[in-house]
Amino acid sequence: MIFDRDLGIPLPDGTRLSATLWLPDDAHENPVPAILEYLPYRKTDGTLERDHGMHPHFARNGYAAIRVDRRGCGDSEGVFDDEYSEEELKDGEDIIAWIAAQPWCTGSVGMQGISWGGFNGLQIATRRPDALKAVISIGTTVDRFHDDIHYKGGIQLSENVGWAATVLSWFSMPPDPTIRPDWTEMWLDRMENTPFVAERWARASDRDAYWKHGSICEDYSAIQAPVLVMGGLHDGYRNAMAAMAEHAEGPVKAIMGPWSHKYPNITTIRPGLDYLDLALKWWGKWLKGEDTDVEDMPDYTAYVMDSCPPDPALKFRAGRWVGVPDWRNRDASALTLNLGRDGTLGNTAQLDSTLSNTLSCGEDCGEFFPFGFGPGELPADQTEDNARGLSFYTEALEESQIILGAPKLKLRLSCDRPKGQIIARLSDVRPDGTAMLISLGLLNLRHREGFEAKVDCVPGETFEAEITLDQSAYHLPAGHKLCLSLSTSYWPYCWPEGEAFSLSLSQGQIDIPLCPSTAIEMGFAPPPPVETRDMKLLSETHESKGWETMPDGTRVLTIKGDRGRREDVASGVITDVWMQEIWSIHPDRPDSAKVEITWIRGFGRGNWRAHSKAHIAMQGTRDSFEISQRLEAWNGDEPAFDKSWAASVPR
Repeated sequence: MIFDRDLGIPLPDGTRLSATLWLPDDAHENPVPAILEYLPYRKTDGTLERDHGMHPHFARNGYAAIRVDRRGCGDSEGVFDDEYSEEELKDGEDIIAWIAAQPWCTGSVGMQGISWGGFNGLQIATRRPDALKAVISIGTTVDRFHDDIHYKGGIQLSENVGWAATVLSWFSMPPDPTIRPDWTEMWLDRMENTPFVAERWARASDRDAYWKHGSICEDYSAIQAPVLVMGGLHDGYRNAMAAMAEHAEGPVKAIMGPWSHKYPNITTIRPGLDYLDLALKWWGKWLKGEDTDVEDMPDYTAYVMDSCPPDPALKFRAGRWVGVPDWRNRDASALTLNLGRDGTLGNTAQLDSTLSNTLSCGEDCGEFFPFGFGPGELPADQTEDNARGLSFYTEALEESQIILGAPKLKLRLSCDRPKGQIIARLSDVRPDGTAMLISLGLLNLRHREGFEAKVDCVPGETFEAEITLDQSAYHLPAGHKLCLSLSTSYWPYCWPEGEAFSLSLSQGQIDIPLCPSTAIEMGFAPPPPVETRDMKLLSETHESKGWETMPDGTRVLTIKGDRGRREDVASGVITDVWMQEIWSIHPDRPDSAKVEITWIRGFGRGNWRAHSKAHIAMQGTRDSFEISQRLEAWNGDEPAFDKSWAASVPR
């Protein structure tokens, strides 16, 4: 095949984007469709290994595979402004038009991607560029406010600032000097123009125009291109698949697997599936007009996970695949359970319970994004967290149940302060006494009437609230119990309110959707080994994670990750990444929650190395979030850049 690691794509404003191209060697005589992946994550080093195991495979099967660095990132010119900005999406349209006009392209383009690339693929599809004929979106969302890494149920996720720190580090590396002779000027320019996204995202605490931009749920009908949407039950993004199958008007097929935040063929939680083969069938149908079987797939396919002992380092999840041919018109059977004052779930006892300080709840929550790093990213045994909250239990089930869908909790309650929040978790209590998390949902009580604007609670005034938990696919055997646990905080998964409050619950009911009778057995071929690059490990890796109690009672979680120094043998590129996160809270002081995050990242060849240090700190006080960040960089041993930012953001 033809390979070009720096294909220049000119934008209308004169900016040059850098792309890697894999092209069948006869494509100039026999044009082919194109598959685009459009990311900020540095094709020269950031996604190099993953790209190597995927895009050449597409080229060998008759496609032009193109991996483009976003404006202001990697080897592309310009500066980064924000995630999924108007500039980014407009650039995406221009990239597609440029690709379609090339002599080696038939004029048909598909977009694929996971996470950032899954997001912008769907968002660009709403703009209907003429040449975009199909999309594969993985690890994605339809609602950037309610169901992204920033907020959930109107509560600010701790990953909001964690993600800001990651972005600050990722985008602080220089272009490849072997590609860009002017790399120093480009590097300094992009660092000087670094946006303070930690402040921006914390300040945008309602679902306003900022978050509606790029939220597919604003108008599902805008997407006409066929979409294959996929995600994992062990990922932070579990809800887009069912939402697209339910609401999209164009051809949509949705698949929910047991995966982490990875492509399904390289997931760290098996079983995976042969993504490359499935993708070729999708592209074959919609880019080449081939007669494949993708249109015959059920609208929604899910991997129903079997119960198993909680294991934060789980690598395999037993279960089975089921498909629902018509998800939109499925029979909506549900298990409806009432909350009782005696801690029961499922009887008719009147609810009269109080829920107050639960700042110690959440220590077994796991990571929002399991990537396969470290000694345990998944939720641990929920027993202790259940005891820290207000929990309701069923009797041992006489018959097994298959949960498939998003449980919905309806509560009648009052709050003794203007501000409050509630977190709901559903878990499987096993005969051995352990509790496996099934699903969770969050709600900022000031968003009880909608996410567009906060409305303070009137102390003592009763109101109704509904919490939609995440999509689930779970086999609950006979003899097991269900536990619904409520808490007023869930640290460090999300930020607690800055002032203590108490909730009085007078009524509660949870509806747990069951597998439709129309569901059919499904199966997927396991993924074959992917082609790998020759990488040399130059220093050892190390990951650690653990809680400790300080003399004053403060609980501290420290996460460290040293990914080691690694050399790509073919290019000579050497990279290294080290990070540390320190999360702390005093169990009696909601205004004590804080975090400090540090990333050190390096890029170089031979004896030369550029590196940066990104540091972010965030403290939640009673009425504000105090945020500071600093970015330092060095060219070799010489300081090259140093800038600090600080902001106080009202809650």
